[in-house]
Amino acid sequence: MINKLKEIKLAQKRLLLIISSLYLFTNFAYGQYGDDKLFYGGVILGTNFTQVDGDNFAGYHKVGINGGFIVYAKLGQYVAASMELLYAQKGARASNGQLPARSLDQSTVFTKFYNKLNYAEIPIMLNYFDEKKSNFGAGFSYSQLVSSKESYTTSSGAVIENGATLYPFRKYDLNFLLNGNAALYKGLFLNLRFAYSLISIRNGGSRNLLTTNQARQISNNIWTFRLMYMF
Repeated sequence: MINKLKEIKLAQKRLLLIISSLYLFTNFAYGQYGDDKLFYGGVILGTNFTQVDGDNFAGYHKVGINGGFIVYAKLGQYVAASMELLYAQKGARASNGQLPARSLDQSTVFTKFYNKLNYAEIPIMLNYFDEKKSNFGAGFSYSQLVSSKESYTTSSGAVIENGATLYPFRKYDLNFLLNGNAALYKGLFLNLRFAYSLISIRNGGSRNLLTTNQARQISNNIWTFRLMYMF
């Protein structure tokens, strides 16, 4: 427990340092979007709809926050690279139709299941812009796990919350990204993003209290809807 608290505090310190650095850089690069500035920045806020592939439950039932800062660097008239610093909530939740389910030893019936994965995430993308400033792009992201929680409720009403300790999640995640931004009004955009893990997010494959499979890759699978405002 002490080591876990130390890891969380260290991750929080790193996140604060990155946020402070990106905030200063965004202020340095501040400029009206659409002018001849080399750099321009903005803020993003929206929602993740997530599932975890490989855990025997399907459906984007887990909803979380996705928000942070973005900086673009113009590479040409219609091309720009971008970097974001995000707080992203991911994970999974079993639907009512997928429960009840029995534990590994068949001794316990679970009626509720979910896990919460909180990440500090840095996406890097290459983007193509049209004349109306709408754009689409692709890239990759690195995510540092800040905290994780896995909760099971049994048929007797007992709550078990040690799943993430028994079968820990990997401390980082790498994702492939597809992204699109539709211009709404001046600097305001509607964003749609798909992200998928390139590596297993759980140590030892997909093993948890409900499955024995240790070979299958377990992956974050995310659809994101956000609003983005460029300064």
